[in-house]
Amino acid sequence: MGGVSTGTVLLAEPRGYCAGVDRAVVAVERALEHYDETVYVRHEIVHNKFVVDRLKEKGAVFVEEVDEVPEGALVIFSAHGISPKVREMAEERSLRTIDATCPLVTKVHKEAVRFARQDYDILLVGHVGHEEVEGTAGEAPEHVQIVNGPEDVDKVTVRDPEKVVWLSQTTLSVDETMETVDRLKERFPTLQAPPSDDICYATQNRQVAIKKIAPDADLVLVVGSPNSSNSVRLMEVALEAGAKSSHRIDSVSELREEWFEGVESVGVTSGASVPDVLVQELLAELAERGFGDVKPVRTATEDLMFSLPRELRQEMKSRGESDRRTKPTGDRATAES
Repeated sequence: MGGVSTGTVLLAEPRGYCAGVDRAVVAVERALEHYDETVYVRHEIVHNKFVVDRLKEKGAVFVEEVDEVPEGALVIFSAHGISPKVREMAEERSLRTIDATCPLVTKVHKEAVRFARQDYDILLVGHVGHEEVEGTAGEAPEHVQIVNGPEDVDKVTVRDPEKVVWLSQTTLSVDETMETVDRLKERFPTLQAPPSDDICYATQNRQVAIKKIAPDADLVLVVGSPNSSNSVRLMEVALEAGAKSSHRIDSVSELREEWFEGVESVGVTSGASVPDVLVQELLAELAERGFGDVKPVRTATEDLMFSLPRELRQEMKSRGESDRRTKPTGDRATAES
């Protein structure tokens, strides 16, 4: 339907960057500005190809493990968190570190440590192999079992059914997580829950927004990279909530003509590690295809911001510089900008 301006875009708000992602990306940018040396980053700082490529262009060097970092050099840990073993490896190499772990992930780490000290079996709902899950499980490997989803529940074994707690990865589908937890409760009726939600506010807000849009959308487009857990979940949530079709794209170059056949309304959202510039590019492309009527659909307002990592704040303070930030704009635009 290209060229005919009769199509509608339902634009999810909130979408895009969360506070933890903004903090991590800004930490790398500030480190590149303030340190006169190579800045290494263990793993992708956030799961978004555009963001990582942009930071590479500015000089950041991304590595898989700390043993790739020269002894005594500066390394930043990604937003997904690390296990104590990784921290020990960094210390053995005398690395100077900046920990950009999202504070909401750190909260889950602390819960794992606390329940392990109380000798609980910890059932960690999350995806095997995801950096965040590896970091959390690494806090108490002898106490943690990873539960990938409802289908894993029957495989779980515990020492004492009266002393079991569940925790979760922060970026999961809320509905699927609760389905897993409900099945766990059937097996372990006294299963304890985390003191507060482990699934982060941004993940929940973005899922609520896409659920509102999906029933009225012939096509839902989620901007986000394939290794972004929360972006993939948004695509799945959209289908479950009634979207006729849903696709995840890294950029407009991945759009396919056949997706638009018979489509009159397009829902648009983006994962929590996606800068809004990519969404704006998508909206411009959709307008070219005839979807020029953009209707924002707001389900929450977000104004949370986290302080930069302590190590970076101390370095900036020693130089008499402020770590004050305004609400993200431009490449770091959030749903609220």
